[in-house]
Amino acid sequence: MSGIIGFQPLLAIVSHIFFIGVSFYALQAVIPEKIIKKNRVIQAQMLFILLSIAIGWAVSNFFLEISYWSGKLPFMFS
Repeated sequence: MSGIIGFQPLLAIVSHIFFIGVSFYALQAVIPEKIIKKNRVIQAQMLFILLSIAIGWAVSNFFLEISYWSGKLPFMFS
């Protein structure tokens, strides 16, 4: 039982890092020159990093919650 308890935080960390990376990769498709003011490169990079973290965290939480609740469904029918 303790192996399962130790596995869940590891799964959450890996999931968060994975989805933050995916969201950072997806945000590379956005053309920041149209949105960001000129000579604001550092601030634009910080914005992309923070957006990646926010989007990746939200998507990861969504999938972790779906996984958690789908694991509880069999108990509803027993």
